[in-house]
Amino acid sequence: MRRTLLALAACTALPAFAVDTAPWTQPAEPHVIFGNTYYVGTKGLSSILVTSPQGHVLIDGPMDENVGRIEANIRKLGFRVEDIKLILNSHAHFDHAGGIARLAKDSGATVRATAAGAKELRQGGDDDSDPQHGDVRIYAKVEAIGDVTDGMVLRVGPLALTAHVTPGHTVGGTAWTWQSCEGGTCKSIAYVDSLSALAADGYRYSDHPAFVADFRKTFDRVAALPCDILVAPHPDQAVGKTCKTYADAGRKRLDEQLAKESGR
Repeated sequence: MRRTLLALAACTALPAFAVDTAPWTQPAEPHVIFGNTYYVGTKGLSSILVTSPQGHVLIDGPMDENVGRIEANIRKLGFRVEDIKLILNSHAHFDHAGGIARLAKDSGATVRATAAGAKELRQGGDDDSDPQHGDVRIYAKVEAIGDVTDGMVLRVGPLALTAHVTPGHTVGGTAWTWQSCEGGTCKSIAYVDSLSALAADGYRYSDHPAFVADFRKTFDRVAALPCDILVAPHPDQAVGKTCKTYADAGRKRLDEQLAKESGR
């Protein structure tokens, strides 16, 4: 699994407006991460399928132009797109949510998120609370139910995924944890949102002290997650990291951003 993620690390996770997004549309071979958890995304952009005989859960639908590849990857693994019952999201930028509207239409799945995440999805990413607002492109609006709260367990058949509210990269950032098993071995999988403090010109984290305080709580929450296997919205973000070291890197990046804003 680690070797595959290394191969997928085709581009560094920089602000979506500052990179060439063409590599993110390149196909990647779908594969098992562990047990009933599968990678069905493209190079550089994760989309995760968790399966059961009673229906599946999909986390993230990165970029509308990738929907065809994601659906083809799901079918290549032997599953039906129409059996996806629930779609979840890490954060509502176009490179992780831009394909959700079409994936929901094609599958008939329900999209659920936190109140903040659903607001961002329903606006197609055009949310002025986003630190990167104005620099990330908008996308098709998503009919999302905003009923998810921190610690809530969402179920599809035997699947049970727990929501962990992780604001910072966006207001509605959310991590998801669940267990997958192979034979008698079960592992805790954590799909953790991006933790980088990135901002559009004119946005200063230091002007939003309550949000910064919430961001710092995010690092503590992520470090404490059940996390045998870490997966991230950009697969290269998680390579070689644990949830704790992933959180530590995010904390360092926020401190650097605040120092830059203060002129230190």
